Amino acid sequence: MSTVLSASLPFCDARVDAPASAKPVPGVGVLGALRVGIVCNPKSHRNHGAEYEAGVPGADSLIVAAPRTRAALAETLVDFAAHRIDLLVIDGGDGTVRDVLTAAADIWAGSWPRVAVIPSGKTNALAIDLGLPADWTLTDALDAARQGRMIERRPLEIARVGDAAPPARGFLFGAGAFAKATELAQHTHRAGAFNNLAVGLALGWGVAQTLFGTAKSAWRAGTAMRLALPGQPADHAQRYLLLASTLGQLPMGLKPFGPPREGIRLLAIDAPPRRMMLATPALLAGSVAPWLARAGYHHIAAAQFDIALDEGFILDGEHFPGGALTVRQGPALAFVTP
Repeated sequence: MSTVLSASLPFCDARVDAPASAKPVPGVGVLGALRVGIVCNPKSHRNHGAEYEAGVPGADSLIVAAPRTRAALAETLVDFAAHRIDLLVIDGGDGTVRDVLTAAADIWAGSWPRVAVIPSGKTNALAIDLGLPADWTLTDALDAARQGRMIERRPLEIARVGDAAPPARGFLFGAGAFAKATELAQHTHRAGAFNNLAVGLALGWGVAQTLFGTAKSAWRAGTAMRLALPGQPADHAQRYLLLASTLGQLPMGLKPFGPPREGIRLLAIDAPPRRMMLATPALLAGSVAPWLARAGYHHIAAAQFDIALDEGFILDGEHFPGGALTVRQGPALAFVTP
């Protein structure tokens, strides 16, 4: 997929070795010598890249990189693999995580290093799902890694049908009204609103546009989608929204997918949305009451699905062109947690 990595990641390269005087962070030490590779995005909202260049206590060897292009990012990850890193640290937001996991392609195949996220982006939904505090630092992550505190998550893989390019990897896929709401969230970022506040503002504005817009409103008309689940015939329909994720928890405690289930969880809403005044709070609270399905609000769990979109989709905050796509679960990754 040629548009997988945003071209707007202006990174600066740096490599350092931890100084001999650095002492391990107190911990169980289950990993022994800890080889760490860090990818940082200096354009992230609260980037910490400059702090790493003097070495980091707790890392026996350390490589810090901030590549400027997709090709350079892939080369960086190949270099990390050659150095047999134990821990891949991603300093940035959801978009940086998406770009790194995508660029990794099959570099590690079935033997990925552990992954630690330092949440420094405008949106950090994965960090919220992992339970990372806002002041989570690299030192905290190294301590947790040495003590073996991990949780497994599988990113989504979005592959274009008939395209041999590596799939994009991320955690939150959306189309229809979700794409429009994400564009609104970009405006809230420029106004200084991030994370939960940005999500809340975008959600509120999107609901208002839908509820109080005219019958011909683009929000209410929906988007043409062809959705095919394993073992079921394809469904062609106008849908107000489609959302899919493997995350267990979303920002603001929202629960649009209902209770936890295995696989990819989906919420598909028919267009135009019906009984929205009642349905919206019920959905966000995690309800899967039968009346919601009868009103066109569908909760689905699947190992994978195929979807065709005339319009584009959103993956972890980035807009991608539409087309015929297969969405499946990616590799099981061990993420460091507090």
